[in-house]
Amino acid sequence: MLALSDAQIGGWVAQFLLPLFRVAALLMSMPIIGTQLVPMRVRLYLALAIAIVLVPTLGPMPEVELISVRALYLIAEQVLIGVMMGFSLQLFFHLFIVSGQLLAMQMGLGFASMMDPANGISVPVLGQFFNMLVVLLFLAMNGHLVTLEILAESFVTLPVGEGLSVNHFWAIAGRLGWVLGAGLLLVLPAITALLVINLAFGLMTRAAPQLNIFAIGFPLTLVLGLAIVWIGMADIMAQYQVFVTDALLWLRELAGAG
Repeated sequence: MLALSDAQIGGWVAQFLLPLFRVAALLMSMPIIGTQLVPMRVRLYLALAIAIVLVPTLGPMPEVELISVRALYLIAEQVLIGVMMGFSLQLFFHLFIVSGQLLAMQMGLGFASMMDPANGISVPVLGQFFNMLVVLLFLAMNGHLVTLEILAESFVTLPVGEGLSVNHFWAIAGRLGWVLGAGLLLVLPAITALLVINLAFGLMTRAAPQLNIFAIGFPLTLVLGLAIVWIGMADIMAQYQVFVTDALLWLRELAGAG
């Protein structure tokens, strides 16, 4: 009769469950897969499949009792690591959403909003357009595969049981301002062009006060804003490559921060 001790059972369970919690936390919080468009059951099955493939390549996990404070601590640690990695990708995607919202407000298209099915909130149409664009570019350039590669490397650079350092939290906090700054930089040429157009309308109103600037300026600003967005699409790939490279490098640094 095969006799198994509690330590052996705990070691086998920890060998699979601890990596599973990190993988599942990343899939639940990252963009695209972690949105409401993907059912929870599909995300769970995908996390199980990734963990089954990943576990045989990992080193030995710390042996813990199934029901203990240390087991709960290790589980919470893995969940926190996965959520931090997913949140860092969310910052990259929201960079384009913020830039679209800033541009929509400047060109007078902020009133045109639609329901975002991924997040369940109402966002400007231009912000949703930028969001769909960056999702398609991210998938087309295999960004999801790079994310899974970084996740697998995180078990080497940030092993289970070693704990998180203050550098990880400072890395997240220092990146929050990057979203607004990069989003503003992304649409700065378009905002500058719209500002010049508004200044021109202001001078026209000053020169001819009887001119109904609201009847002329608003639709003209809207049309010119759409033309500026259309022209700016020619350079969106170069800008996307710069920001996605920066975001993925930062994600790799975050997984290996000590």
